[in-house]
Amino acid sequence: MDSSLSPVVFIGAGPGAADLITVRGARRLAEAEVVLFDALTDPALRELAPQARWVDVGKRGYCHATGQTRINALLVKFASQGLRVVRLKGGDPSVFGRLEEELLALAAEGLEADVVPGVTAAIAAAAATQRPLTRRGSGRSVSLSTAMTRAGELQATRSADTEVFYMAGRQLAALARRLRDAGWPAETPVCVVSRAGCADQLSSDHRVATLAEASVLHSGRPAVVTVGVGASALPRGEARQAAQPRDPASVPATRSVKTPSP
Repeated sequence: MDSSLSPVVFIGAGPGAADLITVRGARRLAEAEVVLFDALTDPALRELAPQARWVDVGKRGYCHATGQTRINALLVKFASQGLRVVRLKGGDPSVFGRLEEELLALAAEGLEADVVPGVTAAIAAAAATQRPLTRRGSGRSVSLSTAMTRAGELQATRSADTEVFYMAGRQLAALARRLRDAGWPAETPVCVVSRAGCADQLSSDHRVATLAEASVLHSGRPAVVTVGVGASALPRGEARQAAQPRDPASVPATRSVKTPSP
């Protein structure tokens, strides 16, 4: 490794709004000379590094995307020039962020890297709907999966009490069938959240049998689909009881999440 060169810094920008980036992520971003950024990162983050050159290397399903080989080459090129390079990724770099390929590309050229974690969309969706992914006594395991395989095939599994599927927004009807094939009962609760962490986030509640109904509401929007224990709403009485000990002054203001009428 060439210790005379600055390490490439991979930063998780969070799932939506710019203020979901971590303090460390914001500090390291402010030091950048070149920023290679993903499609779903908030443009407002540019204010943290106005001096940097911003290079769009975003990937979006079914749309124009920068090839991974090209991204790897740009990282190596800028880092080898001695520039302070930030690779800004939506969500968390380690969760469906192609981090492995980019770290290996840098290592192959003797270049160092640092990784700053971020908030992934599954966590943002759980926060938006106030539905913990783990539940005492009933939800002890969580699985994060991408619904689309590398070959472009849709698949679903039942390997945990709660399963969260990424990249399934355009395939909700087909996902419902795959969930049944994987052993999920038709009445299993499902929660779909699109653009989690953004001001215009939307959520809707379904069962496995009715998941296809979410297709219209979330059309054209990046979505995560939570299935199982973590998708069910908290009982109203339980939610009130949990809220009672809290000081009202300590509760942050929240924006209600839109849901379709039953």
